[in-house]
Amino acid sequence: MEYTVFWLAALIVFIVVEIATMGLTTIWFAAGALAAVLASALGVPLGIQITLFLAVSLVLLFFTRPLAVKYFNKDRIKTNAESLVGRQAIVTGEIDNRKGVGQVTVNGQEWSARTAEEGVQVPVGSLVDILAINGVKLIVNYNKDIIE
Repeated sequence: MEYTVFWLAALIVFIVVEIATMGLTTIWFAAGALAAVLASALGVPLGIQITLFLAVSLVLLFFTRPLAVKYFNKDRIKTNAESLVGRQAIVTGEIDNRKGVGQVTVNGQEWSARTAEEGVQVPVGSLVDILAINGVKLIVNYNKDIIE
């Protein structure tokens, strides 16, 4: 019973951190602290309380976190720049990685662009697929088979 206050304090700290971050970072340890609080209230020795805290925390962390992350993030809407990945852009300035030049327009915005493959030059007016964003540059793929 002498460590119950310690475990309650730990439980409160973990819950406050979880509420502040909302990132599924400490909820698993809050559950472990809750198990340790119950064990302490029942008079279980400190070594077993610590073992119970670690066991419950780690089991929940390793077995339920991947599921929770999957289901909590499945409806996440891509915003701003990351929503451009997978879309097409129009080349407004020849893309040439060797010269370090290239411009595209997507959604009415101009972006610097580079090709994913070295040595590929993309002429003005071509359509390209946006593969990624690297800093302030779009990384694009030029497919000559795309109907322009």
